[in-house]
Amino acid sequence: MTTAALMMGAVAYAPKVVTIWEGFKEYFRRHGLAFDYILYSNYERQVEAQFDGTIALAWNSPLAWVRAERMAAARGLALDTVAMRDTDRDLTSVLVTRADSPVTELAWLAGKTIGFGAIDSPQARLIPLDHLRHHGLLAGRDFMARHFDVLGGKHGDHIGGERDAAQALVAGEIDAAWMIDGNHMAFSREGLLAAGATRILARTGPYDHCNFTVSPGAPAEPIARFTELLLAMRWDDADVRPLLEMEGLRQWLPGRTSGYDALIRATDDEHFYDQAGNIIASDYRY
Repeated sequence: MTTAALMMGAVAYAPKVVTIWEGFKEYFRRHGLAFDYILYSNYERQVEAQFDGTIALAWNSPLAWVRAERMAAARGLALDTVAMRDTDRDLTSVLVTRADSPVTELAWLAGKTIGFGAIDSPQARLIPLDHLRHHGLLAGRDFMARHFDVLGGKHGDHIGGERDAAQALVAGEIDAAWMIDGNHMAFSREGLLAAGATRILARTGPYDHCNFTVSPGAPAEPIARFTELLLAMRWDDADVRPLLEMEGLRQWLPGRTSGYDALIRATDDEHFYDQAGNIIASDYRY
């Protein structure tokens, strides 16, 4: 009798996702865990699948975690997160201006145009808006917000919106642009943001990113084995290292939820989800 596979959900934000999870599937198979995955076009469908029995766990964005946690709470349930990447902890986003810009303080952004990533990007829109709000700056009142919406529903995993904002900054179309710190460095390495051509005007506080979210009612034993095998992956294992490189980490760490406070505030302030996890952002398309 064939053992039922532990089913995981992931969002197909780039072609490499198939390669990544096929590799993980083989890794788990070699260690005796029946594992499979379903790819979703967006996080909203994936989160909903966590509540209809389709998937036992999900590789969720931080915004997807917020929605899943609210949907669970509205049903009298609790969610758990079992793992996250070392690169998912204590991240920051930066507000970048051109080096020749006269804007050297946040207060000087009054009346200026700021570029943001996709409407559902935690790192390039929601958390930056929270940061600006706590410095007395509101979109539409104190500055104009220009969104670079690329692939809605991917929650900013597709970094095209941040790249488009960076290009608009270089072209002089906007006065400043938000992006996650890692992308700022990547755009500099690529030459998109030439050395010495930009400077950082502001930086958010630290926050966390993706996690493996366990679905309500998921089987405890396979989840425990999945977690054990995941955390046992080692960078110096020649079979494992290519998978870790593609997924952007060196080590899996236990999951935590303490790094989502700024995003939770922004989700409420920007009226993105209600307290039951319903989508209430009127201009959100996915």
